[in-house]
Amino acid sequence: MLFKVEMDVNVPAGFDAERFETLKAAEKARFQDLQRAGTWRHIRRVVGHYSNVSIFDVGSNAELHDILTTLPLYPFMAVRVTALCRHPSSIHDDDR
Repeated sequence: MLFKVEMDVNVPAGFDAERFETLKAAEKARFQDLQRAGTWRHIRRVVGHYSNVSIFDVGSNAELHDILTTLPLYPFMAVRVTALCRHPSSIHDDDR
């Protein structure tokens, strides 16, 4: 199942900078592991914001929920999820 996931990161003012750098490094490592596994298919930055738009390929809603809630930066995120399906007018036979 494909999902578009929009993530906005909002770090509280005064949050420990060193701790935040550690969380960002852990987030990057987790993302890259999920990308290598084919789960986190695409990620794009939103210009001018600490945000991204991503495409996830997972087996269920619950699997996506479990992935998102275990991301190191999740406590600082506002997340919007949209389920996706293949468009019947696509010229491609797959979901690219």
